[in-house]
Amino acid sequence: MGKTFKRLAIVLIVLLLIIGLSLLIWEPLAADDAAPPPAREYDVEIVRDEFGVPHIFGKTDADVAYGIAYAHAEDDFLNIEEVVAMTRARYGAIKGTEGAKIDYIAHLLDVRGTVDRKYDALPADVHALLDGYAAGLNRYVETHPEEAQLSGLFPVNGRDIAAGFALRSPFFFGLQNVIGPLAEGSPLRQEGGPVLNEGAAPLEHGDLLDTSYAAPTGEDADMNGSNAFAVAPERSADGKVRLISNSHQPWRGGVAWYELVVHSEEGWDFAGATFAGAPYPFLGHNRNLGWTNTVNRPDLVDVYELEVNDAGDQYKLDGKWAPLMQKRVWLGVKMGPFTIPYPQTVYRSAHGPVIKNDNGYFAFRYAGMDDLKMLTQYYRLNKAQDFEEWKAAMAIQGVSGTNFIYADREGNIALVYNALFPDRKEGADWRTVLPGDRSELIWENPVDWAEYPKLFNPASGYIMNANNTPYVAAGPGDEIDRDSISPLLGVEDDMTNRARRAITLLEQVLAEGDGKISREELMEIKYDTSYARDGYAGSWMAKIAALDLADSPELKKAQDLLTRWDWTADGKGEGDALAVMVLHEAMRTSYARLPDPDPREKLQEASEHLVKYFDTLDPPLGDVIRLRQGDVDLPLDGGSDTLRASTLWDIEDDGRLSIRHGDSYILFVEWDSEGRVSSRSIQPFGAAMTRPDSPHYTDQAELFARYGTKPVRFDPKILEGHVTRRYRP
Repeated sequence: MGKTFKRLAIVLIVLLLIIGLSLLIWEPLAADDAAPPPAREYDVEIVRDEFGVPHIFGKTDADVAYGIAYAHAEDDFLNIEEVVAMTRARYGAIKGTEGAKIDYIAHLLDVRGTVDRKYDALPADVHALLDGYAAGLNRYVETHPEEAQLSGLFPVNGRDIAAGFALRSPFFFGLQNVIGPLAEGSPLRQEGGPVLNEGAAPLEHGDLLDTSYAAPTGEDADMNGSNAFAVAPERSADGKVRLISNSHQPWRGGVAWYELVVHSEEGWDFAGATFAGAPYPFLGHNRNLGWTNTVNRPDLVDVYELEVNDAGDQYKLDGKWAPLMQKRVWLGVKMGPFTIPYPQTVYRSAHGPVIKNDNGYFAFRYAGMDDLKMLTQYYRLNKAQDFEEWKAAMAIQGVSGTNFIYADREGNIALVYNALFPDRKEGADWRTVLPGDRSELIWENPVDWAEYPKLFNPASGYIMNANNTPYVAAGPGDEIDRDSISPLLGVEDDMTNRARRAITLLEQVLAEGDGKISREELMEIKYDTSYARDGYAGSWMAKIAALDLADSPELKKAQDLLTRWDWTADGKGEGDALAVMVLHEAMRTSYARLPDPDPREKLQEASEHLVKYFDTLDPPLGDVIRLRQGDVDLPLDGGSDTLRASTLWDIEDDGRLSIRHGDSYILFVEWDSEGRVSSRSIQPFGAAMTRPDSPHYTDQAELFARYGTKPVRFDPKILEGHVTRRYRP
């Protein structure tokens, strides 16, 4: 008997070893292999300036793309690899459960199917660019194999890069706010745009405590925003054209900005910034023109409730049963040293992806679904040399959603409220869940470019946007006529605090300066730290002021402190830290279109935090909100939804609020009366964002904290005196 138990124990140990070994190796073996791009020589030189910003010189555009990939990987391979893992639906093998959620989304959206169907139709020069970028990444991994976290992920090719765009693009307009609640079976959020049916019951609000769902654009995808300003020469005190790009993105991760300058002998000259996994800048300027983006939030997603048979394999459409497509996928979930296979089923109908929850089956359709034209559009925008070429690139209609704010050397300024607006049928209530049995409600194409809300060269001489409705973008009387825009486009009416302050300050300065605004005045507006009393901030603070706090002397002290607050977050007056903390929640709920939380609860949370960690209700704001990276620890100002944005933070062990999201890459561009361009930029940390040993890990932080900037050495002749490294990858 003893020998039998011993043999059984040995067999069990062997089985456990086999299972353990299988869990260690199954995931890379099960992954699809990718062939590298066609072999070719790339003629590229990378030149680093004194801040480590790469200036990439290539004979062809594809050479430049190769250099972009290599230079970016030198500074941030960690995030690039994670983006590539997302495109292969292997992110769970790096990030565990949270990564597997993104892999599920990649399968649900059929990202690889989109690439299979649409990639070959892209222009040849776009293929060359994507392959060049992929080859640059492969070269980096060949020379730095020790940095790869996931075996078998490389080599990559142009199709992998394209897949990243197909996966991430719809999350810049909030697709996670549909997928998340549907997956959980919770209520959908209220959609943007004007009400279409006054008698319809509004959508219920989702869980107030969970305002962000899994998204391949990061945990704070809901809060991404920006400020942008364009000023025509007739409104500038010195006659210059000005463009300010002031993005509000995460300071770390796959959608943190990476600055670069490119020069190709094929005419691609551009200074700006990009994200991990992209072969070109997404915003910036060339010699003749520039543009930036701000997040917009129109209604670009439609949800349909399906009638499904008992077997779960058919749904009703136009009175007939149609097959409900099903596919079993395996998600890899990293748990310690093992990657556990987790099965999921993804569904698809004629409408698009389908999610099954406890309430039934729900299909959804979204702008840019099954499309790759954004790859071509961004490339053509990079190469545009005048306003007409830029507008022609915009008319490609590939970028699924974001505002574009434009300026050029000729003095043109413009706002395009850009989105692939679904060409919806009139008569249906597109703001609610739609019946899934009517094929007439399954739209195919976006509306024509001519129908987009646009503002070209307004008489006010300026354009601004701060994630607000496009109907407030220039001086009073020079706005887009909202009556000319179909309500079916779902254009939002939201106003942010930043937008209210920007318009007020611009009009005030112009009125006081004989219709002119100086560079210094424009900079002061961009760095404004105030809150408008006539927006959500005013109503929220009024709720706090109206609280009956007779039962709590400590909370009454906090309430009284806020009544003395001067409505600025500049770190100079009373109550700034307390005000910034309590307004943070109001900003989140306003931006997410959710009801306000309990004002007493939020006042108490902020008050107790300040007293616990700072022994006072009124510590200096700069002691509370901080810029922290490595050994750098600096005071900041501003708050959530101020033009000087300190939007989101992590609460550190010492109680300080370490900013992780807000003012990120900032670019100031000017063209003088001779058409000569100059620019300055800044970002919170430095070029080498995930390289603690690099001198460029935090070398911009001190400048950033005190509103400083550094020159963008766009002209190669000017760059020559500031080169710290020159090499060929």
